[in-house]
Amino acid sequence: MTTVMAPAGTPGTAPQTPSSPGGPPPVAPSQVTMAAALNRALGDSLAADDRVVVFGEDVAALGGVFRVTDGLAARFGTRRVFDTPVAESAIVGTAIGMAMNGLVPVVEMQFDAFAYPAFEQVTSHLAKLRNRTRGQIALPVVIRIPFGGGIGGVEHHSDSSEAYYTHTPGLRVLTPGTPADAYRLLRQAICCPDPVIFLEPKRRYWSKETAVLTPEGPPIDRAVVRRPGRDVTLIAYGGMVSTALEAAEAAAEEDWDVEVIDLRSLSPFDDQTLTESVRRTGRAVIVHEAPGFAGYGAEVAARLTEQCFHYLEAPILRVTGFDIPYPPPHLERFHLPNIDRILDAIARLQWESDNA
Repeated sequence: MTTVMAPAGTPGTAPQTPSSPGGPPPVAPSQVTMAAALNRALGDSLAADDRVVVFGEDVAALGGVFRVTDGLAARFGTRRVFDTPVAESAIVGTAIGMAMNGLVPVVEMQFDAFAYPAFEQVTSHLAKLRNRTRGQIALPVVIRIPFGGGIGGVEHHSDSSEAYYTHTPGLRVLTPGTPADAYRLLRQAICCPDPVIFLEPKRRYWSKETAVLTPEGPPIDRAVVRRPGRDVTLIAYGGMVSTALEAAEAAAEEDWDVEVIDLRSLSPFDDQTLTESVRRTGRAVIVHEAPGFAGYGAEVAARLTEQCFHYLEAPILRVTGFDIPYPPPHLERFHLPNIDRILDAIARLQWESDNA
């Protein structure tokens, strides 16, 4: 995605994305959940830039359904952190108007599928206005969306809707896989002049990591290698990163040395990191919760096939959710990719011993 910078001082102009957004100095490593890391990122962003505002359904008094915004209204006041009516299209439309007039809105959709009423605002206006005005107006809007399953929620509460947004030019789409990266990516997203769809894997809100929360680290649009390996590249994002790492540890018992890549940025896509890995390992498996048909993994597989075909030792495989509406809570464990399904896919990668 090509970024067109708006002239300085133009209404709706956001600051240039800094290599390291401002904030308090790093502290000693401590154990933190993803929800707490996101809360800290919002608080630090509000403190660093008085143009940042946070709003959505129940984000102020309640602190959000998942308590990600807990305490922010008390700290910064209800002019900067405030509740809205249950009207997602109005929430995004208001954010667009605010951004056009110099603010930096960060809005929350309570659940993934709740964002659909705002889809026209996102795809027709938020994603296109900068291009439509030839860079005269930037829309530095961040839309936070808890997404995916794994919490025992029903349909409308467990969608993986990333493909809808990545198919829309003009949007950045990010999703963190660890608490520390949740902090880093959200800080970077709020500093970004582009509109950002920020997908938060709700099943990982309470996962813990011992880390220093700092905006320093990989750029906003780069994937990272979470575990190096030589035999196969396992590609995941969001809630599936932890599952992929667990599968890689289990695969070691079968003498498979698995490299795990966390995409982080779904759009734009980091071709370099992915192709370097797959050209070296010769095999790849893509994991995501969304249904497989026309899912995000299909684009990843296509890009890697185009760029790595002569390096591949086996077809690229996908481990995904099934092509069904999201199942009821007592069945979701069968729907979601797990370690066994990932190991089964790795076993199908035409290893030399299979032909012995």
